[in-house]
Amino acid sequence: MNETLVMILAGGEGRRLYPLTKDRAKPAVPFGGRYRIIDFVINNFINSGFYKIKVLTQYKSDSLNKHIVRGWPLSPIVNHYVDLVPAQMRTGEGWYVGTADAVYQNMNAIADENPQFVCIFGGDSVFKMDISQMLKFHKKNRAALTISAIPVPLSEAHKFGIMEVDEKWNLVAFKEKPKGEVKPMPGNDGMALASMGNYIFDHDVLEKALYEDAADESSSHDFGNDIIPKLMLDKKVCVYDFSKNYHPGMLETEQGYWRDVGDVDAYWRANMDLLERYPEFNLYNKDWPIRTYNYNYPPAKFVREEQDRTGMAINSLVSEGCVISGGKITRCVLSPNVRVNSFSQVSDSILMEDVQIGRNAVIQKAIIDKVVNIPDYAKIGVDKEEDIRRGFYVSPDGVTVVPKGAKLNV
Repeated sequence: MNETLVMILAGGEGRRLYPLTKDRAKPAVPFGGRYRIIDFVINNFINSGFYKIKVLTQYKSDSLNKHIVRGWPLSPIVNHYVDLVPAQMRTGEGWYVGTADAVYQNMNAIADENPQFVCIFGGDSVFKMDISQMLKFHKKNRAALTISAIPVPLSEAHKFGIMEVDEKWNLVAFKEKPKGEVKPMPGNDGMALASMGNYIFDHDVLEKALYEDAADESSSHDFGNDIIPKLMLDKKVCVYDFSKNYHPGMLETEQGYWRDVGDVDAYWRANMDLLERYPEFNLYNKDWPIRTYNYNYPPAKFVREEQDRTGMAINSLVSEGCVISGGKITRCVLSPNVRVNSFSQVSDSILMEDVQIGRNAVIQKAIIDKVVNIPDYAKIGVDKEEDIRRGFYVSPDGVTVVPKGAKLNV
């Protein structure tokens, strides 16, 4: 894949995921215990054989920068890299104002490599994908641009950018969050094609489109709103059906799994997906490894066995460094270095790094962000109205979020 350069857009503010994005960019939000959201797209490229990767950052990027530097050191001696590219104001005095503008402001990085193809993917979704299959599709169809799409029910089409294609999967129409009826995808009258926001461009096509867009003062400088509608008028734009993508070791339940963890409820549900006996997203596939920064913590430990004071975890993910000391967790995802103390009951929750759960505490359907000490006898998620009165965010589906570093009283 030496002819291809990868650019991952990781500068998003992630307002709908607040307060998890209060102190970090959305791609840096922890996921699945020991990972960050951005790890999944990077792993997809590495596992697919792409080793020239630029990560474009902007919003509150410190934790993301540290994670990339410490967790993704590829070998520069063979020109393999995961490079951080911070916003530099190279084309003016403004920060990025859209997805297309983010790439335009870093055209120098593309020119330095002079690739034949440029992959532009978002850094804030959870999915597995052999991207070499999409590139093969792009080449076979001699497309100027290929967009990956995920089939969604027609009833949910209003939530996405919807694409209409002909029988050869050429793009013929694009509607951003359409309010009326949309055309079903070929071969399935109940589904429509939603854009995943992942693109493969021919280099020369991308360069010309970005320069023209930058000169257009009426443009919002966004790929979906501006670049694609103009490009499809005189260039061949193809749509790749992600639901047919296959990766080694894939379970049948994983076919077409893609989650935009854009809000707290979607983020919580995607974490809970990992806990199923046959999960839709399998972390344990050795043929498609999910790599990340490795913590230097000891193994997880479960201690005490005294009737109602037994340290146990049921249907849960428990990361390294955790100690379950006489407490019980059920359907939970624990990041490294979490401690759950005696007689506590934690269920349907996500506990991030360095969280301490005091004795006799009760936690239900909650997300506890990093470095929070839950006092003895505290109750979180039990009474949602009380959670709101205490200043915690409660999502529409009833997920209580305790923000990073919060100081709690019983």
